[in-house]
Amino acid sequence: MEYLLKVLCIFSLLYSILRLSKLVLKRRNQSCYMLAYECFKPKEETKLNTNACAKIVLRNKNLGLDEFRFHLKTIVSSGIGENTYCPKNVLEGRDACATLKDIYEEIDKSSRIINRYKMREDVKVFNLAGMGCSASVVAIDLVQQLFKTHENSLGIVVSTEELGSHWYCGKDKRMMLPNCIFRSGGCSMLFTNKMELRNKAILKLKHMQRTQFGADGEAYNCCIQVEDKEGFAGFRLTKRLVKIAAQALTVNLHSMAPKILPLWELVRFFRFSVFFSHGGEMVKKPIFNVLGGGINLKTGIEHFCVHPGGKAVLDEVGKGLRLNEYDLEPAKMAFHRWGNTSAGGLWYVLGYMEAKKRLKKGDRVLMISLGAGFKCNTCVWEVMRDLSDANVWKDCIDSYPPPSLNNPFKEKYEWIHDDYLGFVRFDFSRMKVD
Repeated sequence: MEYLLKVLCIFSLLYSILRLSKLVLKRRNQSCYMLAYECFKPKEETKLNTNACAKIVLRNKNLGLDEFRFHLKTIVSSGIGENTYCPKNVLEGRDACATLKDIYEEIDKSSRIINRYKMREDVKVFNLAGMGCSASVVAIDLVQQLFKTHENSLGIVVSTEELGSHWYCGKDKRMMLPNCIFRSGGCSMLFTNKMELRNKAILKLKHMQRTQFGADGEAYNCCIQVEDKEGFAGFRLTKRLVKIAAQALTVNLHSMAPKILPLWELVRFFRFSVFFSHGGEMVKKPIFNVLGGGINLKTGIEHFCVHPGGKAVLDEVGKGLRLNEYDLEPAKMAFHRWGNTSAGGLWYVLGYMEAKKRLKKGDRVLMISLGAGFKCNTCVWEVMRDLSDANVWKDCIDSYPPPSLNNPFKEKYEWIHDDYLGFVRFDFSRMKVD
């Protein structure tokens, strides 16, 4: 009997080891590795320099003097440069009547790839249209979930934004802002869960956290496509956008922080973020107050890849997370060079880090994406090897960061002539944006 018990114990132990081994192997096969990514660089003839941008603003006969001032002041102070790109139909003055051909031409430059490259019949396709600036991180989460049930697979994510048919031609200031900051761009990424390819990977996905505020009416409407009172369609960005973004990031990081902080910071995080005593009651603290109280995300993260959505959002995120100029430089430079390219924006930021040779083996990169819905999605990548590809930045990386991020509108267009308004002097020093 004693011998039989020993045999049973041995078999039970072997069975447990076998199950554990299978579980470990299964989890390894579910890993998500990035093999490569490539940011899209539009053609030079679609570059939106100062002269081209001024012509686009001036030809809008719906704008009065106040709207002109707002538009030009916004461009000057936004932090966007004059080497960004926009759709061909906008440059040619057909922004109010984009044809289906125009739309297809814009999309075909970076997406609709299956027919173009004659891919296999068993390719599975998932269209995530309408996800806004967070689309690429949402797509990566989908890839990660698919890898859990599809072993030895490859996944391609293509992120782009079609702007030509959404260019706003009205005079609502809340809807004019996207014209000032949104630009053409995109990115394609190649992922795998094949273990034999892990040595060729550049990044490994460690953590993913998605937050959705769509049930909140104010959050849902702070960034949305609508028609104005005169019937002109466009994207409306309200004053509440920055606050909503901060709230969404707060909720998101409350879930993400415990996954990335070392043990000693976790203790501080629990102390500062969960509860504090106030009048005998236990009250929850927001994450931005938590960080102000001494929590340091940099103990678990080396690089911060923030969505280059605009100066106001970048400043708010930087202030809330206590990021310095070095941390925010990639996002600010990506916005200056490429503008807000929506779902592709994060990858221009990552490309800047790589071109500057910041990414070393073992480093961790926190990606923060904010988008309509309202959504906040974050993910953490581990750098698998030193990265130094100049990529899409190769022709300009040596000139970054520039001495100033101000757009040269003030110097070039202090005096502007237009048949509709006559001679108008724009005194930028006295302009005030609501």
